[in-house]
Amino acid sequence: MLQVKDISFSIMDKQILQNLTFSIDQGKFVGIIGPNGSGKSTMLKIIYRHLKQTSGVVTLYEKDIVYFAQKKLAQEISVVSQDTPVLFDFTVKDLVMMGRTPYKKWLDNDNHEDFAIVEESMRLANVLHLENRSFGQLSGGEKKRVMLARALAQQAKILVLDEPTNHLDIEHQYQLMDLVKDLPITIVAALHDLNLAAAYCDELLVMKDAALYMKGTPEQVLTEETLKQVFHMQAGVTKNPFTKKLHLFFYTRS
Repeated sequence: MLQVKDISFSIMDKQILQNLTFSIDQGKFVGIIGPNGSGKSTMLKIIYRHLKQTSGVVTLYEKDIVYFAQKKLAQEISVVSQDTPVLFDFTVKDLVMMGRTPYKKWLDNDNHEDFAIVEESMRLANVLHLENRSFGQLSGGEKKRVMLARALAQQAKILVLDEPTNHLDIEHQYQLMDLVKDLPITIVAALHDLNLAAAYCDELLVMKDAALYMKGTPEQVLTEETLKQVFHMQAGVTKNPFTKKLHLFFYTRS
């Protein structure tokens, strides 16, 4: 569905990404993990065309994404970024309605279908009770869930998430991950929490020093040796007694 071929990206003399090649299959939940500065967010920004790579190509359905019209690309890829910059103070409902923009022609009015999609998106993201609130008055976690609702209203086939659980308490972290895991679409997410990555992702891409270090299932990737080599941490790997998924615990050398 989505292919990244020999992608490199640099700023001045600093190499941010180097010769990345991988593919993402339709319907998979793919996590991108790695230390700070390893290039995770940059890679996502290239995938959704916020940044232009120095070399290489990203293809969607075997077509270079540079040839997609902006509205067409927005129908294919929706994004929840780390930050939630909103220049004007909209209500939550108005902001989520903006997710319908890729389907509108100039001066088109919102219709019954749009309102139904927006209401369901807010319900799924657990922000329906906030619909008339000002976005600027929300907490960081509430803002994150509103931006997810806007992405859901976009009804794209690929959802890109950059640190989606930032600002969320533990309950809402798992609620959000449960929600996106159940979506019948492709998910690509940069994640810091390795236990969330282990519990929810079908595949993991491991970034280290601007390059792709490893790709595989959580069981293949999250080994004690990989965690030591990539994250410089002593770790143990076991199974969560409730979910039967991998569970990691970390400890210092002392």
